[in-house]
Order: sequence, then structure tokens, then C-alpha cells
Amino acid sequence: MNRLQTADLIVFVLYFLVVAIYGIYIYRKKKSAHTSSKDFFLAEGSLTWWAIGASLIASNISAEHFIGMSGSGFAIGLAISTYEWMSAGTLILVAVFIIPVYLKNKIYTMPQFLSVRYSDSVSTVMAIFWLLVYVLVNLTSILYLGSLAISAISGLSFIFCIAALTFFSIIVTLGGMKVIGYTDVIQVIVLIAGGLVTTYLALTLLSNKFGYGGDIFKALTVLKQEAPDHFHMIFAKGDPYYPELPGLSVLFGGMLVNNLAYWGCNQYIVQRALGADLVTARKGILFAAFLKLLIPIIAVLPGIAMYVMHQHGMFQQEMMVEGVLKPDHAYPTLMNLLPAGLKGVAFAALTAAIVASLAGKANSIATIYSLDIHKKYINPQSSELALVKTGRWAVIVSMLVAALVTPALQSLDQAYQFIQEYVGFVSPGVLAIFLLGFYWKKTTARAAMAGALLTIPLSVVLKFLPVWTNGMFPTIPFLDRMTITFFAVAVTMIVISKFFNNKAIPTNVLIVDTNQFTISRGFLVGSILIFGILAALYTVFW
Repeated sequence: MNRLQTADLIVFVLYFLVVAIYGIYIYRKKKSAHTSSKDFFLAEGSLTWWAIGASLIASNISAEHFIGMSGSGFAIGLAISTYEWMSAGTLILVAVFIIPVYLKNKIYTMPQFLSVRYSDSVSTVMAIFWLLVYVLVNLTSILYLGSLAISAISGLSFIFCIAALTFFSIIVTLGGMKVIGYTDVIQVIVLIAGGLVTTYLALTLLSNKFGYGGDIFKALTVLKQEAPDHFHMIFAKGDPYYPELPGLSVLFGGMLVNNLAYWGCNQYIVQRALGADLVTARKGILFAAFLKLLIPIIAVLPGIAMYVMHQHGMFQQEMMVEGVLKPDHAYPTLMNLLPAGLKGVAFAALTAAIVASLAGKANSIATIYSLDIHKKYINPQSSELALVKTGRWAVIVSMLVAALVTPALQSLDQAYQFIQEYVGFVSPGVLAIFLLGFYWKKTTARAAMAGALLTIPLSVVLKFLPVWTNGMFPTIPFLDRMTITFFAVAVTMIVISKFFNNKAIPTNVLIVDTNQFTISRGFLVGSILIFGILAALYTVFW
């Protein structure tokens, strides 16, 4: 039934109260949150490793995972998990080779890095670009998918869901990164618990369907037997889903470019670790990597289970819209089958994922605007208190703008793969600019500006050239396009830096202390364990 029962509402209100009360407690615990901009934007020195790790995952996981990844699990199978599992390995690379550079050079925002390493013009161009993308793409897409899912599950109107999510997210975000970081711990606990409840229901239904009396371990065996084609991680050419996940590119090519750009050069992700010392930051990132391994269990397995049940005659009407099969309906259909109370837990989990992700992005918008636009160009004499107030207004304005734009997205057919592809128009150039800035001191500001201006046009050409040439130019999978774009931008930057630089090599290169790349024994053990698990998963499900 597409509405919440009294027990569900009680559970949800309890979740809301716990998050709100805990957030108020954290907000009042240290008075510096009221006046210190670094404390407000970064929670400098306040977040523990487990809060950093939880906040990383809470900011990352949203409606597109619960709804979109379950839908992809229904259609594609376990292979969509590569976004999560390869992220675990990428997080370790970020912790070892990227975070130390930020911390050593006291970098607090991504535009600040570009200003320090290249020039204010490169920094400003990218700051404005990031603000537009975060508000008009990230916030709106999360609000759209989240409101759509919550509306389908609760029976509440789509517009009301947008308003409620906007209000809840503003309340959480106004407390600053410290409040976000610690309330994210609760959000992660709720979203994992709620996700596991839905997975348990899916496996129980499947087990009962095949006569195993609710034995979920038997259900796992049934999944493998009934949908063997849904348990391959690497697709060969000719497979219908090769364009979405092209062979080894999910291990070494575009997926690595995508993940390094997301986890290493993304304000609303990296920001969680920038206020901590290196040891704490690395522990938090390692914790996030372990949590990443769990996401397919709560997001992909339910979709595969729904596929098997649908193939055996169940949920025929629920999965169809105007005669068309809609894989993205898999997760909402399951949630609507949960008994009263447990549906409230799953509903709270979905809401937690959406609100945490919105709060993280809104805080990053406030950070970039306040530190890289307002203080630099509008009011250079801003006090710490003024910057905090500016940041809070930036949160309110950005969320309201996103809420007003979101209804216009109802005409779009959003999907997880669609989001990944169009984010990939930008990621390759950003990664090239950052990596060359980190590790090649001869990279110039002129080269960085060229890279920033080249990445989107090149991505567009690679995508639409087959259409423009009536098929004379081959269609390239989007992950492979990301690989091509990354190397094209990197080579262009290298050529410009070497042959089109009439000035002396800039002195504002970063300090890269290779001694900081040394890791502790505990981090090494954890990293080996994660890579061992990944090797086992890809070996078993190749």
C-alpha cells in the first residue's frame, strides 16, 4: 500500500527527533562553531575518524543508489556494483597519495587549490562552474529522485516531498560541518539498517516463492541459479550492456578516472577530511572504504531478487508503467511490501540518505561561495562571524533555488547510468588538472585553463560524433570516452606547458612531501584486506 501507517510515522518521527536533538547537542558543545569559519565549514580538528568515514558515505549515498542501483541490479545485475567496489580501492589511493598533499599545503577548498597552484582566474572559473553544477545538477537531481521515491512510497505529494526535504536539509546544514559530520553517523546507521531490512524482505520473499520457508541463505543460492547472467562483473564486447560497463574499463580505465575525480577532487567529498590531521583522515577514509563494500548488499541484491521474482510471475503490474517495464520501480515496490513499523525504518533510511547527501552538498556550496567568491571578491575584510553568516545564507539560497528548479525535472527520465555518464563530461579534465598540478611542477596556469575549457567540448564531440556522421564514427562507451578525454586533456596541458610558456616556471608549486606517502601498519593491513576482498569478488564473479 502506497502510504505510511501509524507505526511507520512513529518510527520516522523518532528518527527525525534523534537527528535533530543530537545535532543541537553537537552544535552547542563547542561555541567556536558560531564564530570560526574553519570550524563551520570544515569542523577543523573536531571530527573523529569514524565520523569522517560515516560522513563520506552519507554524502555519497542517496536516492540514486537505493532506487537507481536497485533498478540497474534488476536490469544489469551485480556488474553495477563495480561503482561501489572500485570506489573502495580508489579511496585507499586517495588516502595515500592525494589527501597528504591537501593537508600539507593547508588546502580547504578545491578552488583554493587551483588558486594556490595555478592562478586566481583558473580558480574563479572553476569555482563558478562548480557552484552552478552543485546547485542546478547535484542538488536538483537528488531532490528530484528523492522526492519521487518518497512520494511513491508514502503517497505524499511530489511538491510536498520537495519542500519537506529542503526544510530538513537546511536545518541540518545550518549547524556547519561538525553537525553534519556527527549526525551523518546516525544517518549511516539508519540507512544501512533500513537497507538491510529491505534486502532481508526481498530474500525472504524469494525463498518463500521457491519453497524454502524464508531461508535467506537458500535464496542467495536461488539467485545464482535462476539468474546466472546477472552475476558477471566484466562484460565482453557484444553483450547488450557492454556500452554501460565496457570490459576492463571498469577496472583500469574510465572507472578509475571517474572515481579518482569524485573521491579526490570533489569539494563535498574531500571536505570531510580537510579539517583533520593525516592519521585521522586516513583512518576515516579507510573506514569509508569498508562501508563501500557493503552498499551492493543493500542496493543491488534487492534489484536482482526482484528480477528473479518478476521472471517467475510476481510483481507484474507493479513493475509496469503504461505497458513498459520500469526497473527503477523495484525498490519502491519492495518497500511498499514491508509491514508497518519496518516500512518506517526503510523510509527513514531512504530519507537519511537523501538528507545527508543534500546537506553535504549544500555545505560545500556554502564553503566555495564564502571562501572563494565572497571573501575574495565581494568583501575581503569579512570577519569570521560574517563568513559564517554568509555561509548560512548561501545554504538557504542554494537549497531554495534547487527546490524551485526541481519540478522542471519531472519530464526527464533520470537513471543511475544517465547521471554517471553526464558527470563524466567534466571529471576527466578536472582529474588531469589536479594530478598534473600535484605531481608535475612545470604545469602552467595557461595549460590548466586550456584543460578546463577543453574537457566538456571534447566529451560532447566524442558522444555525438557518431550521430553527426551518420554512424561513420563508431559509438564509444562513455567510460572509454572518459579515458580518451582524460589523456587528451593531459597531453594538451603537457604540450602547452612545455612549448607555449613564455614566462618562468611559476614559484607557486605545491609542497609534495613524499615522506607523507608512508602509511601506518594498521592502514596497510586494512588496505590489503580491502584489495584482497576485491580480488576475491572479481575472481568469483568475473
